[in-house]
Amino acid sequence: MKLTIMGPPGGGKGTQAEILSEKLGIPHISTGAIIRNAIREKTELGKVAEGYIADGQLVPDELVIDMVSKRLSEADCENGYILDGFPRTLPQAQAMDKIGIKLDFALNLIVPDEVIVDRLGGRRECKVCAAPYHVKFNPPEKDGVCDKCGGVLITRADDVPETILQRLSVYHKQTEPLIGFYKEKGLLADAVGRDSIEDTTKVVLEVLGVKG
Repeated sequence: MKLTIMGPPGGGKGTQAEILSEKLGIPHISTGAIIRNAIREKTELGKVAEGYIADGQLVPDELVIDMVSKRLSEADCENGYILDGFPRTLPQAQAMDKIGIKLDFALNLIVPDEVIVDRLGGRRECKVCAAPYHVKFNPPEKDGVCDKCGGVLITRADDVPETILQRLSVYHKQTEPLIGFYKEKGLLADAVGRDSIEDTTKVVLEVLGVKG
């Protein structure tokens, strides 16, 4: 299966992608994680991307498209993949078509803005390994400490209130047109997010036709 997961920032794309990746045995490819790693390592891409993300803006299309196309050419993507955070804009989706990246589904996670603000405010990330947590929905065993590596948990710069509202504004303006694009192609699969991760997964599996 080859699919992309769409939805607002903090809508649960990464979490559901990880679950699907394990269930289907295909890689979860997160452009956000790749970019954040580049920022931590201070690569050339990271330096360029950091300024955009700090302002709640999207990384320029040409940089993201080049990064994703190279990743999909790797051997572990031969039997399918799950794109998380790409495409984010209509030009990115059109560029995918031009370079021959084909999808089976465009999964659209539907979550209200007010829920997103609450979710992102409680999100945490390991400073060492970037493992994701949430103070309410996915807390670590020990407060402020990563279960996987023992690293310190931090609040991402793009999860402060002012930036959250800016990111939602950018999403509605630039990403929502993708819904119509994929609906016209017959690839859109809507999944209304639930309060719990488990209940959302049940909805996702159902709309994709995957047995639970």
